[in-house]
Amino acid sequence: MFKDSLRNKINLVFSITLVLLASLFIASVKYDHAKFEEHNAAQERAIAHYLYDYYLKTGKIDKAYLESQNVSLITDKGDVVQIERYFKEKGKYKKYAVDTYRLQRIILINNDRFKLFLENRNKPRYPVKRIIVFSIVLMFILFLYLWIVQSLKPLSELKEKIKTFSEGNLDISCSSDKDDEIAEVANEFDHAVTMIRELLQSRQLFLRAIMHELKTPIAKGRLMSEMLPDEKSKARMHSIFERLNLLIDEFAKIEKITSKNFKLNIKPYKMSDLVEASIDILMVENPERLVTIEIKKDYIVKVDFELFTLAMKNLLDNAIKYSTDKHVTVKILEDHVEIINKAEALKEPLENYFKPFHTSKSGLGLGIYIVKSILDIHHMELGYRYEEGNNIFTVR
Repeated sequence: MFKDSLRNKINLVFSITLVLLASLFIASVKYDHAKFEEHNAAQERAIAHYLYDYYLKTGKIDKAYLESQNVSLITDKGDVVQIERYFKEKGKYKKYAVDTYRLQRIILINNDRFKLFLENRNKPRYPVKRIIVFSIVLMFILFLYLWIVQSLKPLSELKEKIKTFSEGNLDISCSSDKDDEIAEVANEFDHAVTMIRELLQSRQLFLRAIMHELKTPIAKGRLMSEMLPDEKSKARMHSIFERLNLLIDEFAKIEKITSKNFKLNIKPYKMSDLVEASIDILMVENPERLVTIEIKKDYIVKVDFELFTLAMKNLLDNAIKYSTDKHVTVKILEDHVEIINKAEALKEPLENYFKPFHTSKSGLGLGIYIVKSILDIHHMELGYRYEEGNNIFTVR
Protein backbone atom coordinates (compact mmCIF):
# COMPACT_ATOMS: atom_id res chain seq x y z
CA MET A 1 0.00 0.00 0.00
CA PHE A 2 1.24 3.48 -0.90
CA LYS A 3 2.32 5.35 2.20
CA ASP A 4 0.80 8.83 2.28
CA SER A 5 3.96 10.69 3.34
CA LEU A 6 5.42 14.02 2.27
CA ARG A 7 8.50 12.33 0.76
CA ASN A 8 6.33 9.97 -1.30
CA LYS A 9 4.22 12.88 -2.52
CA ILE A 10 7.37 14.71 -3.65
CA ASN A 11 8.64 11.55 -5.36
CA LEU A 12 5.28 11.15 -7.10
CA VAL A 13 5.23 14.77 -8.31
CA PHE A 14 8.77 14.59 -9.69
CA SER A 15 8.17 11.16 -11.25
CA ILE A 16 5.11 12.50 -13.07
CA THR A 17 7.13 15.55 -14.14
CA LEU A 18 9.92 13.36 -15.56
CA VAL A 19 7.40 11.14 -17.37
CA LEU A 20 5.71 14.20 -18.87
CA LEU A 21 9.08 15.65 -19.88
CA ALA A 22 10.13 12.37 -21.54
CA SER A 23 6.74 12.11 -23.27
CA LEU A 24 7.06 15.69 -24.53
CA PHE A 25 10.56 15.00 -25.85
CA ILE A 26 9.49 11.82 -27.66
CA ALA A 27 6.37 13.53 -29.04
CA SER A 28 8.46 16.46 -30.35
CA VAL A 29 10.96 14.10 -32.01
CA LYS A 30 8.11 12.15 -33.63
CA TYR A 31 6.51 15.39 -34.78
CA ASP A 32 9.77 16.54 -36.40
CA HIS A 33 10.16 13.16 -38.08
CA ALA A 34 6.59 13.29 -39.42
CA LYS A 35 7.15 16.82 -40.76
CA PHE A 36 10.38 15.68 -42.42
CA GLU A 37 8.65 12.68 -44.02
CA GLU A 38 5.87 14.94 -45.27
CA HIS A 39 8.34 17.43 -46.72
CA ASN A 40 10.49 14.66 -48.18
CA ALA A 41 7.51 13.02 -49.90
CA ALA A 42 6.43 16.36 -51.41
CA GLN A 43 10.01 16.99 -52.58
CA GLU A 44 10.19 13.53 -54.23
CA ARG A 45 6.94 14.12 -56.14
CA ALA A 46 8.19 17.51 -57.26
CA ILE A 47 11.43 15.88 -58.52
CA ALA A 48 9.42 13.27 -60.48
CA HIS A 49 7.30 15.99 -62.15
CA TYR A 50 10.35 18.13 -62.94
CA LEU A 51 12.27 15.22 -64.53
CA TYR A 52 9.28 14.29 -66.69
CA ASP A 53 8.76 17.90 -67.90
CA TYR A 54 12.51 18.37 -68.45
CA TYR A 55 12.72 15.11 -70.45
CA LEU A 56 9.78 16.16 -72.64
CA LYS A 57 11.60 19.40 -73.49
CA THR A 58 15.18 18.15 -73.85
CA GLY A 59 15.01 14.37 -74.09
CA LYS A 60 17.57 14.16 -71.21
CA ILE A 61 17.68 13.61 -67.45
CA ASP A 62 18.83 16.70 -65.53
CA LYS A 63 21.54 15.11 -63.33
CA ALA A 64 22.72 18.50 -62.08
CA TYR A 65 19.25 19.16 -60.69
CA LEU A 66 19.21 15.75 -59.00
CA GLU A 67 22.57 16.48 -57.42
CA SER A 68 21.31 19.81 -56.15
CA GLN A 69 18.40 17.96 -54.48
CA ASN A 70 20.83 15.46 -52.88
CA VAL A 71 19.38 12.69 -55.05
CA SER A 72 21.51 10.36 -57.18
CA LEU A 73 20.66 8.24 -60.24
CA ILE A 74 21.32 4.50 -59.81
CA THR A 75 23.11 3.35 -62.97
CA ASP A 76 24.68 0.04 -61.94
CA LYS A 77 22.77 -2.65 -63.90
CA GLY A 78 23.16 -5.28 -61.19
CA ASP A 79 21.74 -2.93 -58.57
CA VAL A 80 18.93 -1.90 -60.90
CA VAL A 81 17.93 -5.56 -61.51
CA GLN A 82 17.92 -6.36 -57.76
CA ILE A 83 15.96 -3.21 -56.88
CA GLU A 84 13.44 -3.86 -59.66
CA ARG A 85 12.92 -7.45 -58.42
CA TYR A 86 12.47 -6.10 -54.88
CA PHE A 87 9.75 -3.63 -55.96
CA LYS A 88 7.96 -6.34 -57.97
CA GLU A 89 8.01 -8.78 -55.01
CA LYS A 90 6.46 -6.11 -52.77
CA GLY A 91 3.85 -5.21 -55.40
CA LYS A 92 5.15 -1.68 -55.74
CA TYR A 93 6.35 -1.85 -59.35
CA LYS A 94 4.19 1.04 -60.56
CA LYS A 95 4.57 4.33 -62.40
CA TYR A 96 5.69 5.98 -59.20
CA ALA A 97 6.70 4.33 -55.92
CA VAL A 98 8.97 4.94 -52.94
CA ASP A 99 10.41 2.29 -50.59
CA THR A 100 13.43 1.48 -48.43
CA TYR A 101 15.93 -1.04 -49.81
CA ARG A 102 18.98 -1.93 -47.74
CA LEU A 103 18.61 1.22 -45.63
CA GLN A 104 18.42 3.33 -48.79
CA ARG A 105 15.35 5.34 -49.76
CA ILE A 106 14.65 4.39 -53.37
CA ILE A 107 12.36 6.33 -55.76
CA LEU A 108 10.92 4.47 -58.76
CA ILE A 109 9.81 6.61 -61.74
CA ASN A 110 8.36 4.41 -64.50
CA ASN A 111 6.44 6.25 -67.23
CA ASP A 112 6.00 6.09 -71.00
CA ARG A 113 9.23 8.06 -71.54
CA PHE A 114 11.79 6.54 -69.15
CA LYS A 115 12.35 4.26 -66.15
CA LEU A 116 14.57 5.48 -63.36
CA PHE A 117 15.68 4.32 -59.91
CA LEU A 118 16.82 7.20 -57.72
CA GLU A 119 18.42 7.20 -54.29
CA ASN A 120 17.24 9.96 -51.96
CA ARG A 121 20.18 10.74 -49.68
CA ASN A 122 18.31 13.32 -47.58
CA LYS A 123 18.22 12.28 -43.90
CA PRO A 124 16.37 13.83 -41.00
CA ARG A 125 18.57 16.13 -38.97
CA TYR A 126 19.71 14.99 -35.55
CA PRO A 127 17.78 17.13 -32.98
CA VAL A 128 20.88 18.47 -31.26
CA LYS A 129 19.30 21.71 -30.07
CA ARG A 130 16.23 19.96 -28.72
CA ILE A 131 18.38 17.38 -26.89
CA ILE A 132 20.43 20.18 -25.34
CA VAL A 133 17.30 22.05 -24.21
CA PHE A 134 15.66 18.94 -22.76
CA SER A 135 18.92 17.91 -21.07
CA ILE A 136 19.17 21.30 -19.39
CA VAL A 137 15.54 21.07 -18.23
CA LEU A 138 16.14 17.51 -16.97
CA MET A 139 19.26 18.55 -15.04
CA PHE A 140 17.35 21.45 -13.51
CA ILE A 141 14.49 19.18 -12.40
CA LEU A 142 16.92 16.65 -10.89
CA PHE A 143 18.79 19.44 -9.10
CA LEU A 144 15.48 20.80 -7.78
CA TYR A 145 14.47 17.31 -6.59
CA LEU A 146 17.78 16.70 -4.79
CA TRP A 147 17.60 20.17 -3.23
CA ILE A 148 14.09 19.56 -1.87
CA VAL A 149 14.95 16.04 -0.63
CA GLN A 150 18.06 17.40 1.07
CA SER A 151 15.98 20.12 2.73
CA LEU A 152 13.69 17.38 4.13
CA LYS A 153 16.60 15.50 5.70
CA PRO A 154 16.34 17.47 8.98
CA LEU A 155 12.71 16.36 9.16
CA SER A 156 13.80 12.69 9.20
CA GLU A 157 16.37 13.47 11.90
CA LEU A 158 13.71 15.30 13.91
CA LYS A 159 11.40 12.27 13.56
CA GLU A 160 14.08 9.96 14.96
CA LYS A 161 14.72 12.32 17.88
CA ILE A 162 10.99 12.54 18.63
CA LYS A 163 10.86 8.73 18.59
CA THR A 164 13.82 8.62 21.00
CA PHE A 165 12.07 11.19 23.19
CA SER A 166 8.86 9.13 23.23
CA GLU A 167 10.89 6.14 24.47
CA GLY A 168 11.88 8.14 27.54
CA ASN A 169 15.25 9.58 26.53
CA LEU A 170 15.14 13.26 27.48
CA ASP A 171 18.81 13.94 26.75
CA ILE A 172 18.27 15.03 23.16
CA SER A 173 18.88 18.26 21.29
CA CYS A 174 17.13 19.17 18.05
CA SER A 175 17.90 22.87 17.74
CA SER A 176 18.69 24.15 14.25
CA ASP A 177 20.43 27.28 12.97
CA LYS A 178 18.67 27.18 9.59
CA ASP A 179 15.97 29.63 8.53
CA ASP A 180 13.05 27.52 7.33
CA GLU A 181 9.80 26.04 8.65
CA ILE A 182 11.39 22.70 9.60
CA ALA A 183 14.02 24.53 11.66
CA GLU A 184 11.26 26.50 13.40
CA VAL A 185 9.44 23.27 14.32
CA ALA A 186 12.73 21.68 15.48
CA ASN A 187 13.58 24.68 17.66
CA GLU A 188 10.11 24.78 19.20
CA PHE A 189 10.26 21.05 19.93
CA ASP A 190 13.75 21.47 21.42
CA HIS A 191 12.38 24.22 23.66
CA ALA A 192 9.48 21.95 24.72
CA VAL A 193 11.90 19.08 25.48
CA THR A 194 14.01 21.42 27.61
CA MET A 195 10.96 22.59 29.55
CA ILE A 196 9.71 19.01 30.06
CA ARG A 197 13.17 17.85 31.13
CA GLU A 198 13.45 20.66 33.66
CA LEU A 199 9.91 20.01 34.91
CA LEU A 200 10.56 16.28 35.36
CA GLN A 201 13.87 16.93 37.05
CA SER A 202 12.26 19.37 39.49
CA ARG A 203 9.42 16.92 40.14
CA GLN A 204 11.84 14.05 40.73
CA LEU A 205 13.93 16.23 43.03
CA PHE A 206 10.81 17.27 44.93
CA LEU A 207 9.49 13.71 45.31
CA ARG A 208 12.89 12.31 46.28
CA ALA A 209 13.33 15.06 48.83
CA ILE A 210 9.94 14.27 50.36
CA MET A 211 10.65 10.52 50.44
CA HIS A 212 14.07 11.15 51.92
CA GLU A 213 12.59 13.37 54.63
CA LEU A 214 9.93 10.76 55.42
CA LYS A 215 12.58 8.07 55.84
CA THR A 216 14.04 9.92 58.86
CA PRO A 217 10.89 10.00 61.06
CA ILE A 218 10.09 6.42 60.03
CA ALA A 219 13.55 5.31 61.14
CA LYS A 220 13.13 7.21 64.42
CA GLY A 221 9.68 5.72 64.90
CA ARG A 222 11.04 2.20 64.40
CA LEU A 223 13.77 2.94 66.90
CA MET A 224 11.28 4.26 69.45
CA SER A 225 8.99 1.28 68.91
CA GLU A 226 11.81 -1.02 69.98
CA MET A 227 11.72 0.67 73.40
CA LEU A 228 8.08 -0.22 74.04
CA PRO A 229 7.72 -2.70 76.94
CA ASP A 230 4.72 -4.50 75.43
CA GLU A 231 5.87 -7.02 72.81
CA LYS A 232 2.50 -7.01 71.05
CA SER A 233 2.49 -3.23 70.71
CA LYS A 234 6.13 -3.30 69.65
CA ALA A 235 5.37 -5.81 66.88
CA ARG A 236 2.35 -3.81 65.73
CA MET A 237 4.28 -0.52 65.60
CA HIS A 238 7.17 -2.25 63.87
CA SER A 239 4.72 -3.61 61.26
CA ILE A 240 3.23 -0.13 60.72
CA PHE A 241 6.63 1.46 60.13
CA GLU A 242 7.65 -1.39 57.82
CA ARG A 243 4.47 -0.77 55.87
CA LEU A 244 5.24 2.96 55.60
CA ASN A 245 8.79 2.21 54.47
CA LEU A 246 7.48 -0.20 51.84
CA LEU A 247 4.97 2.38 50.62
CA ILE A 248 7.75 4.94 50.12
CA ASP A 249 9.72 2.40 48.07
CA GLU A 250 6.59 1.74 46.00
CA PHE A 251 6.09 5.46 45.45
CA ALA A 252 9.66 5.63 44.12
CA LYS A 253 8.88 2.83 41.65
CA ILE A 254 5.64 4.50 40.61
CA GLU A 255 7.50 7.78 40.03
CA LYS A 256 9.93 5.96 37.73
CA ILE A 257 7.12 4.21 35.86
CA THR A 258 5.12 7.38 35.22
CA SER A 259 8.25 9.26 34.09
CA LYS A 260 9.23 6.36 31.75
CA ASN A 261 12.53 6.19 33.60
CA PHE A 262 12.52 2.50 34.45
CA LYS A 263 14.62 -0.28 32.95
CA LEU A 264 12.81 -3.60 32.94
CA ASN A 265 14.54 -6.71 34.26
CA ILE A 266 12.54 -9.34 32.36
CA LYS A 267 12.87 -12.96 33.47
CA PRO A 268 10.60 -16.04 33.35
CA TYR A 269 8.58 -16.82 36.48
CA LYS A 270 5.77 -19.16 37.45
CA MET A 271 2.52 -17.27 37.81
CA SER A 272 1.88 -19.00 41.14
CA ASP A 273 5.19 -17.70 42.51
CA LEU A 274 4.34 -14.17 41.37
CA VAL A 275 0.93 -14.32 43.04
CA GLU A 276 2.43 -15.59 46.32
CA ALA A 277 5.08 -12.83 46.23
CA SER A 278 2.31 -10.26 45.66
CA ILE A 279 0.47 -11.59 48.73
CA ASP A 280 3.67 -11.35 50.80
CA ILE A 281 4.13 -7.64 50.06
CA LEU A 282 0.54 -6.95 51.16
CA MET A 283 2.00 -7.22 54.68
CA VAL A 284 -1.18 -8.45 56.32
CA GLU A 285 -1.58 -10.88 59.17
CA ASN A 286 -2.82 -14.34 58.24
CA PRO A 287 -2.95 -13.72 54.46
CA GLU A 288 -4.46 -17.19 53.86
CA ARG A 289 -7.56 -15.89 55.68
CA LEU A 290 -7.93 -13.09 53.11
CA VAL A 291 -6.68 -14.67 49.87
CA THR A 292 -7.38 -18.11 48.42
CA ILE A 293 -5.30 -19.34 45.49
CA GLU A 294 -6.82 -21.86 43.05
CA ILE A 295 -4.36 -23.23 40.50
CA LYS A 296 -6.15 -24.82 37.53
CA LYS A 297 -3.03 -24.82 35.34
CA ASP A 298 0.14 -22.96 36.27
CA TYR A 299 2.17 -21.30 33.50
CA ILE A 300 5.37 -19.36 32.88
CA VAL A 301 5.30 -15.64 32.17
CA LYS A 302 8.19 -13.27 31.40
CA VAL A 303 7.93 -10.13 33.55
CA ASP A 304 9.85 -7.71 35.71
CA PHE A 305 9.44 -9.28 39.16
CA GLU A 306 9.27 -6.06 41.22
CA LEU A 307 6.87 -4.23 38.92
CA PHE A 308 4.54 -7.12 38.19
CA THR A 309 4.18 -8.13 41.83
CA LEU A 310 3.47 -4.47 42.64
CA ALA A 311 0.63 -4.49 40.06
CA MET A 312 -0.79 -7.74 41.40
CA LYS A 313 -0.46 -6.46 44.98
CA ASN A 314 -2.50 -3.35 44.09
CA LEU A 315 -5.22 -5.50 42.51
CA LEU A 316 -5.35 -7.74 45.58
CA ASP A 317 -5.31 -4.76 47.94
CA ASN A 318 -8.24 -3.11 46.12
CA ALA A 319 -10.13 -6.42 45.92
CA ILE A 320 -9.79 -6.99 49.68
CA LYS A 321 -10.61 -3.38 50.56
CA TYR A 322 -13.86 -3.23 48.56
CA SER A 323 -15.13 -6.80 49.03
CA THR A 324 -18.14 -7.34 51.25
CA ASP A 325 -16.63 -10.38 52.99
CA LYS A 326 -12.98 -9.17 52.98
CA HIS A 327 -11.95 -12.21 50.98
CA VAL A 328 -10.40 -12.63 47.52
CA THR A 329 -10.02 -15.68 45.30
CA VAL A 330 -7.16 -15.83 42.82
CA LYS A 331 -7.59 -18.33 39.98
CA ILE A 332 -4.55 -19.24 37.89
CA LEU A 333 -5.82 -20.59 34.58
CA GLU A 334 -4.06 -21.70 31.40
CA ASP A 335 -3.05 -18.26 30.11
CA HIS A 336 -4.46 -15.70 32.53
CA VAL A 337 -5.16 -14.87 36.16
CA GLU A 338 -8.52 -13.94 37.67
CA ILE A 339 -8.90 -11.89 40.86
CA ILE A 340 -12.43 -12.44 42.22
CA ASN A 341 -14.22 -10.74 45.09
CA LYS A 342 -17.82 -10.34 46.22
CA ALA A 343 -18.78 -6.70 45.83
CA GLU A 344 -20.97 -4.28 43.95
CA ALA A 345 -20.28 -3.91 40.22
CA LEU A 346 -18.21 -0.96 39.05
CA LYS A 347 -20.38 2.10 38.47
CA GLU A 348 -18.46 3.11 35.36
CA PRO A 349 -16.65 1.32 32.49
CA LEU A 350 -13.22 0.00 33.50
CA GLU A 351 -11.49 2.43 31.10
CA ASN A 352 -12.62 5.37 33.26
CA TYR A 353 -10.66 4.01 36.22
CA PHE A 354 -7.41 3.99 34.19
CA LYS A 355 -7.18 7.75 34.71
CA PRO A 356 -4.93 8.85 37.58
CA PHE A 357 -6.69 10.10 40.73
CA HIS A 358 -10.07 8.89 39.53
CA THR A 359 -12.61 9.32 42.30
CA SER A 360 -15.88 7.49 42.76
CA LYS A 361 -17.92 5.90 45.49
CA SER A 362 -16.11 2.62 44.95
CA GLY A 363 -12.64 4.21 44.84
CA LEU A 364 -10.15 2.37 42.61
CA GLY A 365 -8.45 5.58 41.46
CA LEU A 366 -4.64 5.64 41.56
CA GLY A 367 -4.34 1.90 42.21
CA ILE A 368 -5.90 0.85 38.89
CA TYR A 369 -3.93 3.56 37.08
CA ILE A 370 -0.68 2.07 38.46
CA VAL A 371 -1.78 -1.46 37.52
CA LYS A 372 -2.66 -0.38 33.96
CA SER A 373 0.66 1.46 33.54
CA ILE A 374 2.67 -1.60 34.65
CA LEU A 375 0.65 -4.01 32.49
CA ASP A 376 1.06 -1.73 29.46
CA ILE A 377 4.83 -1.85 29.92
CA HIS A 378 4.59 -5.68 29.88
CA HIS A 379 2.19 -5.66 26.89
CA MET A 380 -0.53 -7.29 28.99
CA GLU A 381 -4.24 -6.54 29.25
CA LEU A 382 -6.48 -5.87 32.25
CA GLY A 383 -10.05 -7.06 31.79
CA TYR A 384 -13.18 -6.86 33.94
CA ARG A 385 -16.57 -8.53 34.12
CA TYR A 386 -19.31 -8.91 36.73
CA GLU A 387 -20.91 -12.33 37.26
CA GLU A 388 -23.28 -13.55 39.98
CA GLY A 389 -22.36 -10.83 42.46
CA ASN A 390 -18.63 -11.15 41.85
CA ASN A 391 -16.17 -8.63 40.43
CA ILE A 392 -13.69 -10.51 38.22
CA PHE A 393 -10.51 -8.77 37.14
CA THR A 394 -8.46 -10.59 34.50
CA VAL A 395 -4.75 -10.20 33.79
CA ARG A 396 -4.02 -11.75 30.42
